[in-house]
Amino acid sequence: MALKVVGSGLGRTGTKSMQTALNMLGYGPCHHMVEVFMHPESMALWVDAGQGRPDWDLIFKDYQSMVDYPGAAYWRQIADHYPDAKVLHTVRDPDKWFESTQATIFSPSSPAVQSTEGPQAAFFNSFTGTFREHLHDRAWMTDYFRRHTAEVKAAIAPERLLIYEVGEGWDRLCKFLGVRVPDEPYPSENSREEFIARSAAMRAAMAQQAGGAPT
Repeated sequence: MALKVVGSGLGRTGTKSMQTALNMLGYGPCHHMVEVFMHPESMALWVDAGQGRPDWDLIFKDYQSMVDYPGAAYWRQIADHYPDAKVLHTVRDPDKWFESTQATIFSPSSPAVQSTEGPQAAFFNSFTGTFREHLHDRAWMTDYFRRHTAEVKAAIAPERLLIYEVGEGWDRLCKFLGVRVPDEPYPSENSREEFIARSAAMRAAMAQQAGGAPT
């Protein structure tokens, strides 16, 4: 199936909550980093994409929408590949975003930082290569965050794009997608504490799959 929504917002901009929201609005299944960990065989496809050999139709064959990494790193290519898809760009205060990344996706214990060899390292390198050496540099990363948003705004036609501020709820999102506002509250998921707990469980499971002891 062709993607209907392309998420260009970086990780830790409310993407897990947005994944659930899009599923609730009928735009699911929605691809998110957690889907890669649930289907580790897909990592090879993302490595190919990072090497200039993407097969977007195969990567997204079971999805109607995409948010978060690794897809957000290829937002321009994916938006071009699915020209009828709307582009959803999630944002938050750049400094708060940086602080969140340091406690979660780019913390010293995160797979993205710890993986130095093997398929998992190749996967993370495939979409962090442009900023990997600056992961813990606040000034560089917050500037990167702002530049990323500016590039999305410059590349995507206004009528195709929604800039969505974390925490703003259903109204503008539903209007953009042309769907009814649900009776349920907008989801709130993947706090720092929830992320850390989920990451620990994932690391333990991956260590067991590899035949080693959990760390």
